[in-house]
Amino acid sequence: MATATIKFGASGWRAVIAEDFTLSNLRRVTHAAAEHIRENREYGYKGEEYLLHFETNGKPSPKIPHVAIGCDTRYMSEEFAKNAAEAFAAEGFCALLSDAEAPTPVTAWTVMNTYAAGGVMITASHNPPHYNGFKWLPYWGGPATPAITDDLEARAQRLTIAESEKFMPFEQGVSAGLIKVIDFRTDYFKQLFSLLDEKAIKKAGLKIAADSVHGAVRTYLRPALERLGAKVTGLRENRDVMFGGRSPDTDEENLKLLKETVVGNKLHLGLACDGDGDRFGIIDSDGAWISPNLVLGLALEHLVKNRGLKGNLARSVMTSHFADSIARYHGLEVRETAVGFKHIGNLLRTGQYLLGGEESGGLSIMGHVPEKDGILACLLMAEMAAYERKPIKKILAELNKKVGNFVNARINLRLDKNMNMAAVIEKLQHRPPLNLAGSSVWRIDHTDGFKFIMKDGSWLGLRLSGTEPVMRIYAEAASLPKMNALIDSGKKILSGKL
Repeated sequence: MATATIKFGASGWRAVIAEDFTLSNLRRVTHAAAEHIRENREYGYKGEEYLLHFETNGKPSPKIPHVAIGCDTRYMSEEFAKNAAEAFAAEGFCALLSDAEAPTPVTAWTVMNTYAAGGVMITASHNPPHYNGFKWLPYWGGPATPAITDDLEARAQRLTIAESEKFMPFEQGVSAGLIKVIDFRTDYFKQLFSLLDEKAIKKAGLKIAADSVHGAVRTYLRPALERLGAKVTGLRENRDVMFGGRSPDTDEENLKLLKETVVGNKLHLGLACDGDGDRFGIIDSDGAWISPNLVLGLALEHLVKNRGLKGNLARSVMTSHFADSIARYHGLEVRETAVGFKHIGNLLRTGQYLLGGEESGGLSIMGHVPEKDGILACLLMAEMAAYERKPIKKILAELNKKVGNFVNARINLRLDKNMNMAAVIEKLQHRPPLNLAGSSVWRIDHTDGFKFIMKDGSWLGLRLSGTEPVMRIYAEAASLPKMNALIDSGKKILSGKL
């Protein structure tokens, strides 16, 4: 029996290349996915709901189930994607393989648009360069639920070495019609532009810098903005599997070049996506980094006020209450979920939610993929700028007058062997502090981690990361001093001083 462990986190299985992320282990999890599809063909996501896709769209149900496979620009990602296609072909499935790197939301849309049985995205998202990963996208185009990833883990673990090593050579798969190399980009762009007011954006004459951080949006973000009439300066569009020596994230630290470009050239906006294009980074005209927490509220205000759209808001538990205040202002309901876009995606699938997002930089909207789409988020901010004709900071100042101030931050504390997290968590469960930063704790939310909510509306969140050995401290308040005091309280709790 195979012994290597394959463990899915919040956004797929991620591991260090050549240690645990190997061709052999990738085949194992791919065969597990094929087995999962085959054994669930008469029920679950291969049952009535799946077949309804074909009946309602006048398409014949496929005799051979197909899967969509995309990859980012990481080291060997295209070879890993081909390897997955070869394993699916050996199982008798048809693999639709992107003809170039494709961001996660693009692969997700291809799953939906082609009525695939599922999809694979070869990516480790914003993890360090020496990682790669396997993300399973069920037929609805969103993140897999825990029940599905638990099943994939169990199946992969049970496979024998002989079973997990089966593959059909690539050219043989192509000749047999079981591997098809296709364009993912064209149909995604059609979907993307159907969600936007192209005329308004083209009329604005925006000047924008687009930063691809050497990732998969390098053939998507700038071209999309140029089609919308913007004058665009492209940054970091070359492939670099080391991403300049750091994680391909959209945090403030990694967008220094984007800031300098925006300020130095007097541009309206700076827009960026992470390595696989599911997260976004926004820079205002003065070089200020706009946190994803604020972008979620801005997007909601724009969609309701400027576009006249309606629907509820879904957000994760550790996300700012800024968007909540905007939702209430417009008479919309808010639904809070556990951390992980899979929970938000499930709500977006109902068609009742206009916008879903989380503080880590992911959002999507009604009528689109129930998966994070950083490209869409960037274009929505460009659309907002086209409507408002003013800097983001000014828009925020006007909103703060209407709904109040929300100052927030997230601190990551890397765990080491000297930190007794088990004891900290036990204390939080049974003897939690009831006064933080000079305020009484009103209630404690246990949806995902520990969220201490004060009577004045400020809050402190503590949560273990699901993808790396990190404890996250979240805090929000109406002022910077109060927020910093809550962060300090969080640090004291984790060090055992409170």
